[in-house]
Amino acid sequence: MESNLMVLAPPVGRDRIISDFPKWYTPEACLQLKDHFHRQVRAACQEQRTGTVGLKVSKVVVLGDLYVGKTSLINRFCKDVFDRDYKATIGVDFEIERFQIAGVPYSLQIWDTAGQEKFKCIASAYYRGAQVIITAFDLADIQTLGHTRQWLADAQRENESGSSFVFLVGTKKDLLVLPVSGQRWTLSIWPMRCRLSTGQFQLKQQAAACPPTGENVKAFFTRVAALAFEQSVLQELEKGSCHAQIRAGASISIRREESSVASQEGASGSSPGCC
Repeated sequence: MESNLMVLAPPVGRDRIISDFPKWYTPEACLQLKDHFHRQVRAACQEQRTGTVGLKVSKVVVLGDLYVGKTSLINRFCKDVFDRDYKATIGVDFEIERFQIAGVPYSLQIWDTAGQEKFKCIASAYYRGAQVIITAFDLADIQTLGHTRQWLADAQRENESGSSFVFLVGTKKDLLVLPVSGQRWTLSIWPMRCRLSTGQFQLKQQAAACPPTGENVKAFFTRVAALAFEQSVLQELEKGSCHAQIRAGASISIRREESSVASQEGASGSSPGCC
């Protein structure tokens, strides 16, 4: 069935085909220096036993203050466009991006949530079931970085603790008064990042992206897709292992029960149905 799924799945763009695990664009802006797929995931993909991963859509939510650039970030990746005169998102919106990762079809549903307080109740209803949580802030407005803690807390309240990948993304790099290298930018927010991660969540990635120019946007989302895909495959393998153990346990239980009945019949000298 899986091989048929791969044949029938519509083709994806060349820039959405991921064969090797995407590396970070700079190690200084990455808190997880993973550079290859888990060995079990590699084996499962090669043997085409990834279960229903190709049929599922993993959920990504993008959070942050009003006008930090969430919509621009998503539009730059999904549509390769940038509009300086976009309107604020009302409630929520989403895009679906299809990939082919290690030969397996995979999709991300990227939710663009409103940053306005009056839409917060509406948007928060869509946080549930997020495999990836991306909080965005404006590099030119340090106050928006301080607000990311509350955005993360709101999202994690709707999801099991530790079940989602968490990313911190700084946008509008082009608006910085002084040009800052990736390393200096990372060091400049390091103390604040540490304070942010002392709550109920732990930041796993951080990035500096520039939607107007497209700098780092594709690299960031490609890595997001690879990490989410790997987690999906591992969960599928674990589920399959649990099912196998349950089936094996049930078989053993039946045999023991039959053995017990047979021994009782032998001891009493009776046969089934005898009164």
